[in-house]
Amino acid sequence: MKQKNQSAAFVIDHSAWLAQFDCATLLSKMLGLCEPTAIYIVDKNQQVLYWSLGMEKLTGLRHEDVVGKVCLDEYAIVEVDDNNEQFVKLSQANGGKIELKKMIQILADSVGSFAGGIGSLAERSEVVANVFLPKALATSRQNFHGILSRSPIMRNVFQIIQNAAETEATVLVRGESGSGKELVAKAIHALSARSNAPFLAVNCAALSSNLLESELFGHVRGAFTGAVKDHSGLFQRANGGTLFLDEVAELPLELQAKLLRVLQERNYIPVGGNRTIDVDVRIVAATHRSLREEVKNGQFREDLMYRLRVVPIFLPPLRERREDISLLIWHFITRHNDGRVRIIEKIDPQAMRVLLDYSWPGNVRELHNVVEYAFAVGRGATLRLSELPPEFREPRVAEVLKQPQHAPSLNPEDEVSAIRQALGQSHGRAGMAASLLGMSRVTFWRKRKLYGL
Repeated sequence: MKQKNQSAAFVIDHSAWLAQFDCATLLSKMLGLCEPTAIYIVDKNQQVLYWSLGMEKLTGLRHEDVVGKVCLDEYAIVEVDDNNEQFVKLSQANGGKIELKKMIQILADSVGSFAGGIGSLAERSEVVANVFLPKALATSRQNFHGILSRSPIMRNVFQIIQNAAETEATVLVRGESGSGKELVAKAIHALSARSNAPFLAVNCAALSSNLLESELFGHVRGAFTGAVKDHSGLFQRANGGTLFLDEVAELPLELQAKLLRVLQERNYIPVGGNRTIDVDVRIVAATHRSLREEVKNGQFREDLMYRLRVVPIFLPPLRERREDISLLIWHFITRHNDGRVRIIEKIDPQAMRVLLDYSWPGNVRELHNVVEYAFAVGRGATLRLSELPPEFREPRVAEVLKQPQHAPSLNPEDEVSAIRQALGQSHGRAGMAASLLGMSRVTFWRKRKLYGL
């Protein structure tokens, strides 16, 4: 308490000391001391009133060529970081561009109205090779084997991935559609002793039961009509490596028994075959459903569930790690900038606000689709709100669609209504409608067929 009182006294004494000086004289003296520093002053109309020698040296723009002109035409913000610091790309007199850190203080008049501001620029501490790449993306610790994140809740996930990869344990990744489950499987493979062996993946919901059995376990010639030669299945082709079984909850019951045998006995019999094939494959499975609930509903074998979830990893949805939204947006923008069809240098503040506030039911996959949409429909260096998909400009509908993220708990009537709304919102595009509802395309197609939509 004593320290706090001393601090308050210092502020009072400091203010009293300043009060004896004429403000214009004091400001002039301070600016004289700061002349070597890159400092400028603008009025309420953003016209430059003061341009220091430091600004001249940094930009190559002379005082007499800048004062009286609008400052905002000279540079564009390319990033705002977690500390609300701005980074700018400044046009120099020689036609080149330099990236700088920008700090500003707003000035108010005697009645509290905006009167202008004082700004300073400083060179960035590290050079970013790609001028369109925000500084955040240059930090390697935000990229964990292809998984981009700076969210604290992901640190524990990364640690579990690291630890699990050092073992041979079977891993079950649980997460919503589009949250990056396959990236987790690839990270486990890359960090394991099997990294030099194959990594293969299959979506258990994408194939019929017969095709999936043949794809997993292979078949011998003549096993069925069209089987004109022997076919090596994924287990055989992934021998020594890792097999990723996505949407494993969709695996038909008759194949669950065969998968259980592989996990227990390390061998299997191809479709139509009469001899066993030994195999050494690590399984990483993934699902957006609760396997325990599927067991209760009689849709999944309990013994297989325990075999698959030796190490469960829960991947949080994007709406629970909002620190990653801007990071991922700029990551995908940079990837598309490389195509040179359109180069986005900044995001309009209104568009960024909407992107940050959105619930992202389709997670990272949906975010990527939104960036791709913006590149397709818009032009120019700024990503604007009008270039985002329709749902971003119709928040009322987006609110209605928040509930379907828990679609398994909806009754059929509500589910039909949600699917219809999603189809209307996406103008009949099934992929976008599925993302809005947080469903995989296959699940969305199945439900449409079930309800005759």
